Amino acid sequence: MSHVRVGPRAVTRSVAFLTAGVLAVPALAGCTSDEPAGKPLAAQDVAAAARSRVADGGTLRWAVDSVPETLNAFQADADDTTNRVAQAVLPSMYRTDDTGRPARNPDYLESAEVVDTEPKQVVVYKLNQQAVWSDGREIGAADFAAQWRALSGKDSAYWTARNAGYDRIEKVERGAGDLEVKVTFSRPYADWQSLFTPLYPKDVTGTPDAFNDGARRELKVTAGPFAVQKVDTKDDEVVLAGNPRWWGEPAKLEQIVLRAVPRDKRVSELVAGKLDLAEVDPETADEVGLAAGPRDAGTGTPLMGPQGTPAAGAPGSPLAGDRGRSAAQALRSWALANGSDEEAAEEEVLAREERRETEAKAQRRQRALSGFEVRKSLEPAYTQLALNGADGPLADERVRRAVARALDRKKLAEAVLKPLGLPAEPVGSHVALAGQPAYADGSGALGDQNAKEARALLADAGWVPGGPVKKTEKGEKAAGAEGDGEKEKDGKKSEDGDDGDDGTYIVGEDGKNPGDGGDGENGEGGAKADAESGEKHSSGKNTAQGGAPGAYAPKGTAAPAAAAAPVAKDGKALTLRFVLPSGPGSEALRTVAGRVSDMLDEIGIDTAITKVPDESYFKDHIASGAYDLALYSWPATAFPATDARPVYAKPVPAADGSLNVAQNYTRVGTDQVDQLFDRAMSTLDRKEARDLLRKADSRIWAAAGSVPLYQRPQLTAARKGLANAGAFGFETPVYEDMGFLKKGAQGPRPAASPSS
Repeated sequence: MSHVRVGPRAVTRSVAFLTAGVLAVPALAGCTSDEPAGKPLAAQDVAAAARSRVADGGTLRWAVDSVPETLNAFQADADDTTNRVAQAVLPSMYRTDDTGRPARNPDYLESAEVVDTEPKQVVVYKLNQQAVWSDGREIGAADFAAQWRALSGKDSAYWTARNAGYDRIEKVERGAGDLEVKVTFSRPYADWQSLFTPLYPKDVTGTPDAFNDGARRELKVTAGPFAVQKVDTKDDEVVLAGNPRWWGEPAKLEQIVLRAVPRDKRVSELVAGKLDLAEVDPETADEVGLAAGPRDAGTGTPLMGPQGTPAAGAPGSPLAGDRGRSAAQALRSWALANGSDEEAAEEEVLAREERRETEAKAQRRQRALSGFEVRKSLEPAYTQLALNGADGPLADERVRRAVARALDRKKLAEAVLKPLGLPAEPVGSHVALAGQPAYADGSGALGDQNAKEARALLADAGWVPGGPVKKTEKGEKAAGAEGDGEKEKDGKKSEDGDDGDDGTYIVGEDGKNPGDGGDGENGEGGAKADAESGEKHSSGKNTAQGGAPGAYAPKGTAAPAAAAAPVAKDGKALTLRFVLPSGPGSEALRTVAGRVSDMLDEIGIDTAITKVPDESYFKDHIASGAYDLALYSWPATAFPATDARPVYAKPVPAADGSLNVAQNYTRVGTDQVDQLFDRAMSTLDRKEARDLLRKADSRIWAAAGSVPLYQRPQLTAARKGLANAGAFGFETPVYEDMGFLKKGAQGPRPAASPSS
């Protein structure tokens, strides 16, 4: 499943004006370390196998979203593929385990511990004595020191994307021997285990030129089980080959080829036999699962096709009776015998042959996909509803809280995850996921879903149902943010600038009182476009077709849920601009958006859905603040104090008068949240840090700048027999263990337990 997501270490900057909310919030729920973090909702699904069962050699062709613009993970344009390459070819002092916690990587690190806290925090790293770079040089203090200087933020010549943690280091020096590195901090740093992962050789970090340009397209010196053989922008692939100087368990695969394949092209590449591993959307996963299902004992043909229909060529399919004779001859004979003329018979023959060829292609497609299986888990990332608090109606905290309390997060999670057979639990924290130490459900600080209380919050903010709505003049907007993009109005698309129409439906603009014919807050809702298609939603009543809701539905169909009368203030209806990506991989986001719009209808808030191209969605809308509501994802990392702080930090004025929002694209933040993060980052007491993070999360919930919805599904199509690869969940992939099972080693494997 494809979702728009952003990495925790991105550095997009944007300018916005922030109006702080002034509503006093109820007492916050106290989260203490006594509350268990639980365990991950879903286990990883990688077809785990012992190395003795995995054959030596072979090439793994792995689909990625893009060939990276840079191989330097600390630059602003680094992406997921950059990180994947770094994991395979560079040292990592710590990797993430299956519960999202940092775990020492013994291939590089024999030990690491805090040896002093007074007067300064001092950490001593003892390196694996076999650890060497691919040029034969020992990994040592010189590499640690060069990376610290490059990332400390003190030298602006280095084009770095982040310096969190490195800016707290006072010095890096050689320890008692060549294999010891002593790091002294100027200020305490709780997340010190996040540093030096990945670790680049001093050849890359030693000078600004090498750092800025030298590692963008090649890495000459590496120290992992694999090395970068080439970055091929013509064929859109990165080729990794085994590192002959690797001292750990030797890589089972000879090569890993990371191929850039668009999400909507991956199923055809799987069918063509050009991929072995690919994250896929639910539709592709369903097709792969069906192809790998029960098969006819005599022919090997899959018995079921999509949507439970008989598969092509299977018993019960239109072609099942054609075996052993010419379909064309039989059809022609039948047509003539039943009085059809010869020309009509020939037309029937051609049509039947065309259908036959179509089903034959479908059968070949199913046979190809039957060589794959779906491996599924939950990604260490969650999808949220973002509420832009910079200006407009959502600058008022009461309105944000009303929106948040209108949402049934359980139903939204079920809409995405239940059909996939994955645990459909809403996420209860902004800073961690179930199973991680900092996790606790802090949503009580906001309150449960309650439409009545949501409407009361709107009324307190001056937005009342059934109020007068004045007709807008040309160029005047309903309440809500403005911005560019493709709009939808009355089911038709329009571009900005066409007749001055911005695609926003204004309640009452048709000359009717929005309250006419309604029943107040509990009045009947008008007909609206299908929620799952992402069409325009409005709580205003529409009687164009006449009749009662559900009048044209089959007998027994429930009528649509009643929508409240639209709310208005100062003559303007409350309409929020909901910006969504339009690409083929974002269907789930659009489904969720439709359901969110329905829930907001019930408290009298209209939504104007705007679909924009994927490539401009984040840069031109989310980062720039040109939205009211949006859906995108954040990853949960093993170091929430460091990585979550810039996401929720209060925007601050820059020297030029603009507002520096860092990664807080909702523009909602408080001094208290910042202080809690800073304290959590500075304490070496893990229990205290955990409690501080949970308190920060409660206050983020109360501010209602973002609403976590569900953990992202991770669906991977993997060639049968491919071991130790698939849906990795929290755990960092172990690249040297990936490979294809030996002949005779394949067989049925237990399915991953969603609750394990």
